[in-house]
Amino acid sequence: MESTKDSKDFGKGGVSAWVTLTVCSLLFMLNYMDRQVLSVVLEPMRKDLGLSDTQAGMLQSIFLLCIALFAFPVGALVDRWSRKKSIGLMALIWSVATFMTGLGKNFVGVILPRTFVGVGEAGFSSGGTAMITAAFPASFRSRAMGIFNAFMALGIALGVVLGGYLSANFGGWRTPFYFFAIPGVILGIIAFFLKDYKTVEEGSSAGKGFWQNAAYVFKVPSMRWIFVGAGLTNFSNYAMLAWFPTLLIRTMKVGEDKAGLIMGIIVVGSIIGTFLGGYLADLWYRRNIKGRVLVASWAALAALGFVVAGIFLLGIGQYMVAFIMLFIYAVISATWLPGINVASQEVVHPRNKAMAWGMAVLFMYLIGAPSPAIVGAISDLIGGGVAGLQYAMLIPPFVGVFASLCFWRCSVNYPRDVDKIKNLVLEAE
Repeated sequence: MESTKDSKDFGKGGVSAWVTLTVCSLLFMLNYMDRQVLSVVLEPMRKDLGLSDTQAGMLQSIFLLCIALFAFPVGALVDRWSRKKSIGLMALIWSVATFMTGLGKNFVGVILPRTFVGVGEAGFSSGGTAMITAAFPASFRSRAMGIFNAFMALGIALGVVLGGYLSANFGGWRTPFYFFAIPGVILGIIAFFLKDYKTVEEGSSAGKGFWQNAAYVFKVPSMRWIFVGAGLTNFSNYAMLAWFPTLLIRTMKVGEDKAGLIMGIIVVGSIIGTFLGGYLADLWYRRNIKGRVLVASWAALAALGFVVAGIFLLGIGQYMVAFIMLFIYAVISATWLPGINVASQEVVHPRNKAMAWGMAVLFMYLIGAPSPAIVGAISDLIGGGVAGLQYAMLIPPFVGVFASLCFWRCSVNYPRDVDKIKNLVLEAE
């Protein structure tokens, strides 16, 4: 496994690579449609079930914490078992649980199936990242991950636009949960037939057992900075994703369909940002190996000013300027992910690719998950309504300064960590 001469190389590119990218990207889109639809129906759901802002925020945070808790062990399972089988099974679990969410009659009836949506979605990005980065040559990996993550942003947009439309026009907040579950089942079955690389069993410096492998990944300096930087980045992002449609509903006095449409237009910026981030990461990488990570460092810092300005302007009724600021924020805030995706795969042994991103997801959600509940609690504490939610949402973005510093520090270690495993290759399954 540690020589290119005596092993059957997994191969890079070709039709099978694009099929893998297509199926994984569509599943990533559905993944985020299923998770993001809750934000756009949160206000009508809250009123229907009699929830406070704190409880509404807890629905989001507990869901995110489930992803955090299961991302790491599921990522390890993906490495030890099979990427394609894990992806297919996870899609089936989260799709069925999404359907069950629409049947909820109270807080407990909604939060229980949402936890299973979180469990099902927990390891998907780990498996998808491992398969896609393995399928394409190094010179195209950031762009491939840019495409993959663009479908995440597309899923966010479709989740709020279609979810809001279906809720407002076809039977209320429960309808989109039923509707979104069906394609996930279909694509989950298709995933079982994708091309996969051989599960690595040979001994190595990475270790053999679960905790040995976890310790190995955590000892990689670049990964430690990725963990914290990604978590701090998502602390801000999750607050926006969870509460922005509700802020629009309260501020502009619109229904969930219009709020979803506005957010969907803004999220288009994230689609642009993921493509742009992948392009910039590959371009900068060709000139400087640190480039993939430095894109993330600058993006985390630049996004701060635009999101704060957008929320403030929205609160004083300057809607058009606010939307422009938030659109630019959406573009910039999405550019960090493709390069960091690839970086996490290039500094660890092949047997730990999915685990490495699974651990990253653990920290992303563990650090980021509390932000929706914190925003809801602060909103209730200062009186709720428009002003309470607006002021509460202005707090999370400021952690972007620390995220930027983490990614910059990662860039210092990145070249050495890449050099340590540069001679390892993958074998075809």
